[in-house]
Amino acid sequence: MQKQLEVDFCDAKLTLTLSGELDVYHVASLQAAVDKISFSDVTSVTIDLQNLSYLDTTGALYLSRVERKLQKRTITVNFLFKNDDQLATLEMVKKNIGEADALFQEKKKPAFIESIGKIFYDYYLGFISFISFFGRLFISNMRYITSLKYIRFKEIAFEIYESAIKALGIIALTSFLIGLVVAYQSAYQLKIYGANIFIVDMLGISIFRELAPLITAIVIAGRSGSAYAAQIGAMKITQELDAMRTMGFEPFRFLVLPRIIALMITMPILIFLADMMAIFGGMLIANVDLHITPSLFLDRLNEVVATKHFVVGIIKGPFFAFLIASIGIYRGLMVKDDTQSIGFNTTKSVVESIFAVIVCDAIFSIAFTNLGI
Repeated sequence: MQKQLEVDFCDAKLTLTLSGELDVYHVASLQAAVDKISFSDVTSVTIDLQNLSYLDTTGALYLSRVERKLQKRTITVNFLFKNDDQLATLEMVKKNIGEADALFQEKKKPAFIESIGKIFYDYYLGFISFISFFGRLFISNMRYITSLKYIRFKEIAFEIYESAIKALGIIALTSFLIGLVVAYQSAYQLKIYGANIFIVDMLGISIFRELAPLITAIVIAGRSGSAYAAQIGAMKITQELDAMRTMGFEPFRFLVLPRIIALMITMPILIFLADMMAIFGGMLIANVDLHITPSLFLDRLNEVVATKHFVVGIIKGPFFAFLIASIGIYRGLMVKDDTQSIGFNTTKSVVESIFAVIVCDAIFSIAFTNLGI
């Protein structure tokens, strides 16, 4: 294979002899070779293009960049051309270098303060956009309240089936396994101190107040929240939302509110199912491992676990549902005109929904504790 670059150094003068073709396919290899050359003791550079069989604008652009880079170091640069075509190509590139050089412009690493400012500014724009979404959501809710004719009962029923009824199986199985695991790990410690019966206290309070609502919300965020983002994002890409507006249909009324209302209705039901399945899993382990009969388990549960713990978990449901549905729909509306954006915003919807649910749960815990509930 013919060597593309030959280097000759003599008396502080460097000659670079190029051969073969210098086009978009060979610029990278030439750049790698030139980058290895040290110009510290060089005062003059001659770039010989007489053995070059082909030169395109990409190659000329790179040569112009090398020339300007060397000139900044006070190094004289001369070109030896084979014909006038090479000279014309190089001159044309130099004349339009302002626009073309952007292709080769080295990316400068932004300063630390600049990077921090850009991050905060992006978060600020996202926050303003989210507040705008909530404002439109509030106005649409006001229209729902003013008249029953605005309520899309059929769409709400469909979303209840899609978001909740179809999720019953995975919620039941997940909650059962969580109750099973928590009870099994706790039983080992309780047996050491002979406090077998206290497994009922621990399971009842932890499952009713925290575990069941959180597990249900996380599963729904991964299942229904991501589905909302993907569905509405796909509708935006295919311009179905624009078509709805053109025909006089408000997307918030037909797509957004039915999903939010449906999830807010069904989340307490799903949490109730999660409570029952998690308690059943814990009761099973208590019977097998600690020899606590189901009747004794239920009697103890009724005695030591107050109804308020169950109610607290159920009350969290609509709030979690509102956050999950709102974030999922918002992320769907943020999808841009490319398929990659759907995946990005779907992922963001799940992450942000889970984070919002955990923050909301922490606020509830602090508030209820201070209120003595």
